[in-house]
Amino acid sequence: MQRSKSPPIIFILSIDTEEEWDWSGAFPQQNADVNNVALLPSFHAHLDALGVRPTYLVDYAVADCPAAASTIRTIAAQQNCEIGAHLHPWCNPPYFGAATDESSHVVNLPKEQVSQKLDVLMRRIEEQFSVKAKSFRTGRWGIDSNVLKLLTNVGITVDSSVYPFYSNDYFSCLGAPSLPYWPDLNDPLVSSQQRDIFELPVTVGFNRPNFSRWNDIHTKFASPPYSWTRFNGIAWHTHFLRKQYLCPELSAPKDMLSLCETVINKGYTVLHMYMHSSSLLDNNNSLLGNRNAYEFLSESITEVITTLRAKYQLDFCTLSEAAEKIQQPPQKNTK
Repeated sequence: MQRSKSPPIIFILSIDTEEEWDWSGAFPQQNADVNNVALLPSFHAHLDALGVRPTYLVDYAVADCPAAASTIRTIAAQQNCEIGAHLHPWCNPPYFGAATDESSHVVNLPKEQVSQKLDVLMRRIEEQFSVKAKSFRTGRWGIDSNVLKLLTNVGITVDSSVYPFYSNDYFSCLGAPSLPYWPDLNDPLVSSQQRDIFELPVTVGFNRPNFSRWNDIHTKFASPPYSWTRFNGIAWHTHFLRKQYLCPELSAPKDMLSLCETVINKGYTVLHMYMHSSSLLDNNNSLLGNRNAYEFLSESITEVITTLRAKYQLDFCTLSEAAEKIQQPPQKNTK
């Protein structure tokens, strides 16, 4: 039975719509394959049947491919989704040499290079789809002051590059809010009073409610000198501590649902699921590492949504739609 008096929970599905390739090889530039896009019409129909209004964050490789762009136009014509922008610097002109792991992260590029690539991407999306993208995500996550300011310059109003509770050798999102917020243009990981661009992080957490505390513990035991204890692995298998992602590529339905219950109990009013279009295709780029990826992803998303909808009222939104609703002040009950 659904909760009767609580406001609807906003549900977002954002899809990095991109090329596929073998991660063990070099980053592709002009030779990127986008065969996975051919699976999107049937996948989109499946999402539509569930009520989902996905946001397709399209990168240059997809936007520049005539066949792939035609497919996206057909989907967009149904007016039940949003076309946003996704910057993969390695396959987005202009090119400044071969990409490395470090330079594949947008935040590690010189500001002028990011500006040029972003301009080309935004122009190509507008040419191909007759829309000015309002939503954005960096390739491989991460955001900094330079990138955030460039986004405002080209008309992006909603960013989703913050990956809560995550860091690597090339960027960090540690300490960022895990709920939607207005990021500081000089320090995007903290909230501010500016009202030009909104941040909508994806939903990540743990099976225990004090996320910051448990993330500190999880992070400490993930690297020397504590990693030898294998604490995180033992904690996962015993269900003592599990890092969970609202992502069908990374978490089983039961863990996604566990995360949803945890954050709803914490007072979250937004659930933000995310995935990659390339994972729909059985290929070496897939995070799933198994066959029948399309069916696996479709079934996982269906299980999560049908289970949630049986208990809660869901409001399916695109990124921009969600941002607009979140920014509206709550209406007073005059009855």
